[in-house]
Amino acid sequence: MLDVTVIEDPEAAAVSLDPIRARLLAELAAGPASAAMLAGQVGLPRQKVNYHLKALERHGLVELAGERRKGNVTERLMRATAASYVISPLALAAVQPDPERFRDQLSARWLLALGARLVRDVGSLITGAAKARQRLATYALDGEVRFASAAERAAFIEELTAGVTALIQKYDVPDAEGGRDHRIVVAVHPTLKKTELE
Repeated sequence: MLDVTVIEDPEAAAVSLDPIRARLLAELAAGPASAAMLAGQVGLPRQKVNYHLKALERHGLVELAGERRKGNVTERLMRATAASYVISPLALAAVQPDPERFRDQLSARWLLALGARLVRDVGSLITGAAKARQRLATYALDGEVRFASAAERAAFIEELTAGVTALIQKYDVPDAEGGRDHRIVVAVHPTLKKTELE
């Protein structure tokens, strides 16, 4: 099971967003289960659970983990293909955010558009790397900082911008034969309080 996977197909996204199916995915992320086992956990008839499992399986969100005999019946044990899922903006391709449409480094909506592009691009790269059975070279840095004032936050952003710009200028070789372009995204935003995440 993957830790996280990206849903790019619009139909798979619609299937995953159904509240019952999302609950089944959560149950199956915890471990393999049959339709009968899940029926008891989610309070639905086994036939209804089986119907939803087949829809999830058709879209690659769950897979067969094994089979077991229970009396005269062979039960299929299903498992989630990932512990968590992210829906790519490709699932809404016609209305996906485009950060090139509106560039404002101080806009939260532009930051959101950049985040959406990051999900879309990295999701597509993960899909391509998996098909090619290759590793994907990425790097991420995550941290928190508490600023004493808005003025210190502004000074930090100015220094961060200067430092990253200097690094880009130092290492960017646009005409390097055999080189590969890489995108750099740096974001600063307020940290959500735990209560805001619930």
